[in-house]
Amino acid sequence: MSTETRNNSKILIAIIIILIAGIGIAAYFIFNQRTQIEELQEVSSLNKQQLEDEYENISMQYEGFKMNIKNDSLLLKLTNEQAKVQRLLDELRTVKAENKAEINRLNQELGTLRKILKSYITQIDSLNKANEQLRKANQEITNKYQETSRTLNEVTQEKANLTEKVTRAAKLDATGISIQATNKKGKVQKKINKVEQLVLNFLITKNITAEPGERTIYVRIMKPDNDVLTKNQANVFPFENKEINYSMKKVIEYGGEETPVTMYWIVEEFLMPGTYRADIFADGNRIGSRSFTLQN
Repeated sequence: MSTETRNNSKILIAIIIILIAGIGIAAYFIFNQRTQIEELQEVSSLNKQQLEDEYENISMQYEGFKMNIKNDSLLLKLTNEQAKVQRLLDELRTVKAENKAEINRLNQELGTLRKILKSYITQIDSLNKANEQLRKANQEITNKYQETSRTLNEVTQEKANLTEKVTRAAKLDATGISIQATNKKGKVQKKINKVEQLVLNFLITKNITAEPGERTIYVRIMKPDNDVLTKNQANVFPFENKEINYSMKKVIEYGGEETPVTMYWIVEEFLMPGTYRADIFADGNRIGSRSFTLQN
């Protein structure tokens, strides 16, 4: 073998060794990078799972609070907030672990939810303390009342009388009730066949003991045969533990001051001559009534 051939063989072997070393180094870096990616994916999945656990924990806390809350207003707020938590949890479950932007957004949402939950915990704690104080006060009162049956009966009767007085005092009252039979232009009509609408006007009297807010006013127009004028038999409202038909209803804003109300009945049916009666209801009470006559 010539010297040149041996030199070429050595060079070839050296090249092969370098290639093998390069391939080994590349394989190491590829394996190391893949391992890092898998570790990152595992961390992302773990972070997402931890986030889901946090959302579920908050939802469970709301569920626990709801089981012990008797306050309807607070219970509704807790229910709505729990629904929001559940909605965000459902969003989170559909997000891929590697979607950092969505994960971060939902993580920020979680921070807000924690603050809201903390505020409700404070409210519930205060409510529980107030209820406990009230319970202790009631227990003391009960113990005192139990000294004699006569005292208990007197206090019970006084309480019932006071409740009745407060209820009567808070009841709305409709005064100045008037019903006019008119045409569509508002002109009063004497003949029943020309009547196109019935216009009902009244005043809700001033009552500072009544709770302010929206009130739904119902009106029943009774025909001479004691049937109710109604556009739909499904138009009913609760009164004295049953559902009864109404002719018209209107939602008003009542702030304790005298409030005028006007309501219209559009005549689309045959009206018989005779005496009609309009009964006005609010808060489950009949607050006013007025009879009127339609003639041929």
